Amino acid sequence: MALVESLFPIIQLILGSLLIAGILLQQRGTGLGGAFGGETETQNFNTRRGAEKVIFQGTIVVAVLFVLSAILALVI
Repeated sequence: MALVESLFPIIQLILGSLLIAGILLQQRGTGLGGAFGGETETQNFNTRRGAEKVIFQGTIVVAVLFVLSAILALVI
């Protein structure tokens, strides 16, 4: 049990770093003007393909693993 307790911080650091990297690697379709209501007429929604889709799905998986590891760290 002590081994598991000592591994949780390391696992969470790795998952947190991967989560940050995955979020930062995702491309944004709009600039800062979209946050303030600009560019509403020219919005186009593209489907994710290739590497963008893999990064998006990988980010979701890493986020779920991070949340589960945080919950397990609280319980154990």
